[in-house]
Amino acid sequence: MPGENLTRDEARERAALLSVDGYEVSLDLRSATGEHDGDGPRTFRSVTTVRFRCAEPGASSFADLIAPAVTSVSLNGRDLDPGQVFDGSRILLEDLAAENELVVDAQCAYSRTGEGMHRFVDPEDGEVYLYTQYEPADARRVFANFEQPDLKAPYRFEVRAPEGWTVWSNGVGDLADGVWRFAETKPISTYITCVVAGPYHYVTDHYERVFEDGTRLEIPLGAMCRKGLAPHFDADDVFLVTKQGLDFFHDHFDHPYPFGKYDQAFVPEYNLGAMENPGMVTFREEFIFRGKVTQASYEGRANVILHEMAHMWFGDLVTMEWWDDLWLKESFADFMGAFALVGATRFTDGWITFANRRKAWAYRADQLPSTHPVTADIRDLQDAKLNFDGITYAKGASVLKQLVAYAGQDAFLEGARRYFKRHAYGNTRLGDLLSVLEETSGRDMAAWSRAWLETAGVNSLTPQVLLRADGTVDELAVVQEAAESHPELRPHRVAVGLYRRTAAGTLERYAQAETDVEGPRTVVAELAGADAPELVLVNDDDLTYCKTRFDDTSLATLREALGDLTDPLARALCWSALWNMTRDALLPARDFIGLVLRFAGRETDIGVLQMLHAWAESAAVHYTAPERREAAGRRLAEGAAEQLRAAGEGSEQQLAWARFVARVACAEADFELLASLLDGTEKLPGLEVDQELRWAFLEPLAAHGAADEKRLDEELARDDTASGRRHHVRCLAARPSEAVKAQCWAQVVESDALSNALVEATIAGFAQPSQRELLAPYAEKYFAVIERVWTERSIQIGMDVVRGLFPSYEDSEETLDATDAWLAAHEDAAPALRRLVLEARDDLARALRGQACDAAAG
Repeated sequence: MPGENLTRDEARERAALLSVDGYEVSLDLRSATGEHDGDGPRTFRSVTTVRFRCAEPGASSFADLIAPAVTSVSLNGRDLDPGQVFDGSRILLEDLAAENELVVDAQCAYSRTGEGMHRFVDPEDGEVYLYTQYEPADARRVFANFEQPDLKAPYRFEVRAPEGWTVWSNGVGDLADGVWRFAETKPISTYITCVVAGPYHYVTDHYERVFEDGTRLEIPLGAMCRKGLAPHFDADDVFLVTKQGLDFFHDHFDHPYPFGKYDQAFVPEYNLGAMENPGMVTFREEFIFRGKVTQASYEGRANVILHEMAHMWFGDLVTMEWWDDLWLKESFADFMGAFALVGATRFTDGWITFANRRKAWAYRADQLPSTHPVTADIRDLQDAKLNFDGITYAKGASVLKQLVAYAGQDAFLEGARRYFKRHAYGNTRLGDLLSVLEETSGRDMAAWSRAWLETAGVNSLTPQVLLRADGTVDELAVVQEAAESHPELRPHRVAVGLYRRTAAGTLERYAQAETDVEGPRTVVAELAGADAPELVLVNDDDLTYCKTRFDDTSLATLREALGDLTDPLARALCWSALWNMTRDALLPARDFIGLVLRFAGRETDIGVLQMLHAWAESAAVHYTAPERREAAGRRLAEGAAEQLRAAGEGSEQQLAWARFVARVACAEADFELLASLLDGTEKLPGLEVDQELRWAFLEPLAAHGAADEKRLDEELARDDTASGRRHHVRCLAARPSEAVKAQCWAQVVESDALSNALVEATIAGFAQPSQRELLAPYAEKYFAVIERVWTERSIQIGMDVVRGLFPSYEDSEETLDATDAWLAAHEDAAPALRRLVLEARDDLARALRGQACDAAAG
């Protein structure tokens, strides 16, 4: 529909004209269960009453609604003809009064794409579960509204649901006379309203806080999941992290949690990690672990819980005016999630994960042709959807970490406190935050913003060391470089660390200096006279956002002694720098794989180890010269199996290596090991092959023809659950058969029968790096269908298809040329679609450069 893609200009015009006083939304969800009559989508009744003011009586505007049918529309008591005023996505509102009441009675559709009101049927017990997901603009799929973040209003929801169900929303709810009625919310934006309904397993707790002035805050806590996952639900740990986070944010924000209760729902087939609906946070249910996982998984969940909690202040209490300033919520939540993780929970090494994982996401995104400033130019909702990316989240958070080092932590937090007080329940732009930070820090925030928030690209910092005759440092300088496409050189607050070997054979820091790096070359005067270093780490302690490079001496030291670095953060930073060098075709893929095989077994941080596994696999699949790819794969698989057998019994490292063995399995010996672990003929002491690990072992067996459909069906019979079915679909799609690939392609591209989760599983199984020849015919088909798919399917499914089916394993100049030809022939295609193709093209071109580097290494 032409009106679905709301533009920034339209939103600004509407915000200047309208002010919303309140919503009353009545939903009848009793149709969610039972048989569905008719050929069209399954629908529910949605009745919305909106009261709003118009600054120019007599003017026209529109409300948003995406629904199969509208029964009636009434404006100020005047009945309007739905056929005349509703076009499928907008309701035309003419001759507005100073004060208005709009009543819309519609039939809205349940979703299978995770957008709007998602309906899920649990295959295990036939129970139906509902939840809503709206960001950035899918509340209009559930009720009529003004779908933009700066038209905030209070909401009252009432819901009729099947008997025996429980219903939750943002406010506290009560059931009376068969209707769930919820307390009116504070003024919030449409995209963070929420309804969750069904026979969920629900656990309660409570939080109390007494402030210095003697006032007491009590917050009811709840956590829920599907009944089938209840045996695995460790709600106590969820509540522990929740309480620790609430204490931490109350300590630092000086603004009590503003939304009453705090429920957290772990829901099926979720497109995101989580969503910050005030009082009713939703998470993907994969955060409930059905099998043994490493502490990195628990840390990741805790980080997401705290990220969403930070949004209660950054995003929900104070909300960006338009999606240009999405960073005002996401960058802050990403930073505050890590900040609270380290400061309040058992995960005190959270900054290591941040340096290794989150920044890797940011560095990749910032080198794509689609990179953008942290504060972006968002023309419309399609742009907004794609800007939930590594720039807005991880680079923005990295920049805020740099800001804390630049302005000081106390000044930063005091700025946040003033920001909340001044703009509570309102909307802001970039300047609103900068002004309070300038007050509290005394720093020129406009200059800092221009350098860090308003320009794109990542700088590289390389040390230059000049030595005296006596072996001490004569001069140590930091050289800053930028890409030609984004030539901005930025001010960096960095710590430069000097490391050397000790008598015990370890690699230790013996000197460090903090300095402000400005311009192309900065001399670090404090380090003159120091003993000659064997390793210089320019971004020691990870204060700034940059790509770290090494001088020749430092790189030689890392090749021989990376595993001897005792500081886990320094080690993580070196690994990250080496991976960036591999992606930038400065380090051959074989060298990176060799470093992983030599030193990863000594890595103590389990999150770093699992990241190294992912990078090493990517190096073998994408960056290794084609003629050496098979040998690199065998080398990696043999090394992984060796490390698996050497790992401590029952250790996290053992589990991580077991999963990695499955991911890189490529030879008969690998398949025999996996099959014997599956059937129990071989056992590794301490390794429990639970159901999740069984599926992880089965996928490579399926992909290499060592597990057929009958074997996969047998596994489904022992795990016929929602999770089991997703794994089963993925494994079936992985089989090396022309007929299988054709069926998968038809299911995803030519049909919309699969839910979002099964589309994701099918695509993941379809694209196997070991099946390049089998996938080759689909490269041409891909370019023939993507524009149609983008037009016909929801944006979420469109994104999944365009990203997931790009022929990245057909890594040749021919595929690059085909991509360029499509881009040249489709200059008028949707900008968001072109962006996805451009990003995939860049990844492909980078892979080809990496392969050339690896081939040239001799």
